[in-house]
Amino acid sequence: MHPILEQRRTVKRVARVVDRCSIECKKDTMNVPIVSGEIVEDDIHKPRFVRGSDPRVATCRGKLQNKRSKLNQEINKELRLRAGAENLFKATTNRKLRETVALELSFVNSNLQLLKEQLAELNSSVELYQNIDSEEPAMPMIPLGLKETKDIDFRDPFKDFILEHYSEDGANYEEAIADLMDTRQATRTPTRDSAGIALLLRYYNQLYFVERRFFPPDRSLGIYFEWFDSLTGVPSCQRTVAFEKASILFNAAALYTQFAAKQDRRSARGLDQAIDAFLRAAGTFRYIHENFTNAPSMDLGPDMLEMLVQLMLAQARECLFEKLEFQSKDGRNIDVSLDLAQEASQVAAVYNDVHGSISREPVRDYVPETWISLILVKREHHLALAHKHLALGLFDRPVAEWRSETKLALERVQRSDGKTQLDVIVPRDENERKLLGKAHLREALVLHEESQRLQRMCRDLKAKQALAKVLKRVQESTVESYNGIGDEDDFRGLLDPPDIIASTKFQLNITHPDFGQHGVEDLFRSLGPVAIFSAKRHWTAPRLIQLQRGPDGEGFGFSVRGDAPVIIAAVDHNSLADLGGMKEGDFIVGIGDKDVKWASHEQVVRLIKQSGDFIHLKLVTPMDRNYLKKPGKIVNQHDKGSVSASSSSGISSGQPSPAGSVTTAHVTKKLPWNPFKKSTTQRDSRDLTFDNVILR
Repeated sequence: MHPILEQRRTVKRVARVVDRCSIECKKDTMNVPIVSGEIVEDDIHKPRFVRGSDPRVATCRGKLQNKRSKLNQEINKELRLRAGAENLFKATTNRKLRETVALELSFVNSNLQLLKEQLAELNSSVELYQNIDSEEPAMPMIPLGLKETKDIDFRDPFKDFILEHYSEDGANYEEAIADLMDTRQATRTPTRDSAGIALLLRYYNQLYFVERRFFPPDRSLGIYFEWFDSLTGVPSCQRTVAFEKASILFNAAALYTQFAAKQDRRSARGLDQAIDAFLRAAGTFRYIHENFTNAPSMDLGPDMLEMLVQLMLAQARECLFEKLEFQSKDGRNIDVSLDLAQEASQVAAVYNDVHGSISREPVRDYVPETWISLILVKREHHLALAHKHLALGLFDRPVAEWRSETKLALERVQRSDGKTQLDVIVPRDENERKLLGKAHLREALVLHEESQRLQRMCRDLKAKQALAKVLKRVQESTVESYNGIGDEDDFRGLLDPPDIIASTKFQLNITHPDFGQHGVEDLFRSLGPVAIFSAKRHWTAPRLIQLQRGPDGEGFGFSVRGDAPVIIAAVDHNSLADLGGMKEGDFIVGIGDKDVKWASHEQVVRLIKQSGDFIHLKLVTPMDRNYLKKPGKIVNQHDKGSVSASSSSGISSGQPSPAGSVTTAHVTKKLPWNPFKKSTTQRDSRDLTFDNVILR
């Protein structure tokens, strides 16, 4: 066959094989659940993280986040130009040059203002996060967008640090570093569900190990974590891992708000999920506020976080009120209506408190104007619903049929100042009942008008058709109830109704993030237990010790204690161990060709026993030995090198003994320890528990 024909035929065969492989890959991809952060295992590959959602997916939320990312980059570019121009303006003395620079500064500031206005408009796009499957529109909720970040290449700094600090070949950890970088990349585009939350919290837990492995307190590796502000796009850059952890938690809370906003609140299940998500968002913001201070960006500042906690609690309270309305729509009477009136008044009072927090500096100039206007609209809207429910309760049945408990409830719900308000709290006859009910309906209509006016006054809210439909629908329902009441010739009809006292029968408790549910395995576990082999500990380079026992059966002359890693407890004077260079307090990190940094006491003893007359050990000597306190007292009076049973095992001490004989000591069983659970007991210096890191 001609060589060219053979080459073409080979190319076609390769193409068919590639096509089949592509089809198989697509099948495998379709069979794999698209769950961010879940562990997937197969027969060929090791367990790995399934990555985040595809950023190229053209969803409304994805497009919005991409726009935010581009605006953040543009804002960062303009800020750099402005900083350079300001420095040049200060440094130069040339008058003409100063005028040129001043003109450029004005252009840069104008561009910055336009970019920030565009970003504020994106932050006001709350309708993109709402549920769109429901036939009837619902009151929109306020979600948060995710913080953006830049990619970080950990490979060279980590590999150099592994070689320098741990005296190991960094090339052996390339796969672990790649997994860490891939996981971080996936956290930039988490799915808007529980799997996306799990991915973020797992990466947060992994940062616990990364921080202790590679970030010493006394110097920097040259790694900078840069994150953009959630609402302004202003970049912040820090070397501390605490900034990375706080930003990841902020994104987890923001994802909770998006998850809550997309729920179908026309069903009890959707309302329950929305309430739970808002409470979890509030708990996450509260955790950041309590555990991280001196934040470099405004969205992580204490004032902003406290306001966000209140906002999330208010939205959870609003969803709870909607659930109470949903559950009681088929069986309302005067008692249920009074409860709904107080619950609605409570929602209005909570939103009033949120407005007070959001109106104070520095939060006032930071949050979008849409948020402030929507909070005011919700306050007036729910206050109108409170008056409406109380009025409908009054028209439920005649006064003669009221129970004594109902009259007491009316006294408890209403409050009158006696000046411009009706002095009727508990109607005594039908005329007073109609008069009081109509006054509450009239007040509800006034508040409906005010909520619609506030919606029209805000440029961004004016374009929200779903919000306008909700407000209009509720107003029409109130007008219909008002028109169904006959006119009353009573001058007291000009007075305002009594105030409705805000109260609730339900207490909402915030839910802090549960890190224990998202446990991870240390990617760099091969370096050894993180309590010992961490960035803040120092030890000598590993050295090899070879001990060979003579034919007279002389012991090696050392004993060991502890586990993971096992420590040399004692070295007999002029013994083989002493002459070989073994020191008390050394860590045994290798026996023969086996790594024993994670080995237990019994395992090390067994390996030494199996070595017979020749032992090949790899040891490291800690430089900060102060924390290496012996758990027991060594007895060295009659049995050279033997140790007390409560502390360690003697390894063929100076006394003649059978080759490889080992005296195994009793070791107290240790309880498993969770590194993410605070301990109430006193900690020693080797305990893995840690204080919360402060942002610097």
